[in-house]
Amino acid sequence: MELTSVLKFLENRSILVTGATGFLAKIFVEKILRVQPNVKKLYLLLRAQDNNAALQRFNNEAVAKDLFKLLREKHGANLNSFISERTTIIPGDITFENLGVKDSNLLEEMWREVDVVVNLAATTNFDERYDVSLGLNTFGAINVLNFAKKCSKLKVLLHVSTAYVSGEKRGLILETPYNLGETLNGTSGLDIYTEKKVMEETLKQLRLEGSSQESITSAMKELGLQRARKYGWPNPYVFTKALAEMILGDLKEDVPLVIFRPTIVTSTLQDPFPGWVEGIRTIDSLAVGYGKGKLTCFLGDPEAIIDIIPADMVVNAMIVTMMAHADQRGSQIIYHVGTSVSNPVTFACPQDSAFRYFKEHPWIDKQGKPVIVGKVNVLSSMDSFGRYMALHYMLPLKGLEILNTILCQFFQDKYSELDRKIKFVMRLIDLYQPYLFFKGVYDDMNTEKLRRAAKESGIETDVFNFNPKSINWEDYFLNTHIPGVVKYVFK
Repeated sequence: MELTSVLKFLENRSILVTGATGFLAKIFVEKILRVQPNVKKLYLLLRAQDNNAALQRFNNEAVAKDLFKLLREKHGANLNSFISERTTIIPGDITFENLGVKDSNLLEEMWREVDVVVNLAATTNFDERYDVSLGLNTFGAINVLNFAKKCSKLKVLLHVSTAYVSGEKRGLILETPYNLGETLNGTSGLDIYTEKKVMEETLKQLRLEGSSQESITSAMKELGLQRARKYGWPNPYVFTKALAEMILGDLKEDVPLVIFRPTIVTSTLQDPFPGWVEGIRTIDSLAVGYGKGKLTCFLGDPEAIIDIIPADMVVNAMIVTMMAHADQRGSQIIYHVGTSVSNPVTFACPQDSAFRYFKEHPWIDKQGKPVIVGKVNVLSSMDSFGRYMALHYMLPLKGLEILNTILCQFFQDKYSELDRKIKFVMRLIDLYQPYLFFKGVYDDMNTEKLRRAAKESGIETDVFNFNPKSINWEDYFLNTHIPGVVKYVFK
């Protein structure tokens, strides 16, 4: 694989980014603006009512963040003009034709100018309504592909998926595509347009019945879970992302297509600075819940490998793949971007790191007192979790139910609240259990080949580092990730 300068590739390029206020998208945009100020134009698509609302949203949710502080330090009062000269902020929505862009002149300009399309728009909610996840993750991806086909200068379409389209596969999971109709459990009959029809008919029936909005939301969430599990996927998020991969591969024609599958994306390792993070991940909720003294047990196998990858490494790999696969007409390649093969780490590492961090830097509660933490009780199987829940929650709930009956519903509010909390926890466990006991590792041979080619070609590997072997996990969790989560997510 012959590679040339990434910075040179980015120079004078026009790049369309969907989902421009998402976590990875903001890091991607900041990186390009910082390392290649001679980029021609970044077209940044995001959901908003109009141009002013789109600009305000981008400024509030991206530029105003600490993420942009290096650019802010460099350009000072000129930052806004620097960014506005190199970006066009576009109100739009990938669930619509032409990505919901209403300005015909802007559409013509984009079709004429755009070199690279990066699709980062998605819902990553495991418990999303089926109409939302299917519309955005699957049919939204089709709309992005159709838009890319109209771009006369298109060099590559980079579609960001997720490694977890693999479902609950065990062992070594390869960087191979999913074909139309392929399922994880062998069940036949999977068809993307049938899924859309089932979703639309269910929604129509619920509305005809006069169901409340709350009932419709609940029913559509259940439908997504049912349809995903029918074909072997654990939740509608990974199911609809897998469907998108299938249909893109089938409809791409001569479009150079890169399918990008990151694993669990965490805080930045070093770029633009260590520890920047946004949004709540399960692993982070557990760590901070423990630090606050609210988590007395942890469900998961401490010896299981957890595949996580810092966000800046994901973005660096994205940018290098754009250059590496430009103009490869009709090609399709898949990249796993993770660490479970190249630099594996077990669940025990973040657990131990959380204990050490909060012991040295205790959480201060609302009364201004430090929360003293101890070693957490690890439940390493679903059986042990079931016993724990029965002893600590189900039996007390049953006792409260009996007492409530005897005392003429005196404790009804307390009983309902405890029952609601238990059901909420059980729903979360149902959704996340496949990942707490995950037994697969992600082969990253294509990504490793790209890393080697980048090194051998002498391109800017210091600027675009995506080598997971460079991560010291203990140091990362203790000194970068957990402090970052505490500062930016749970401050």
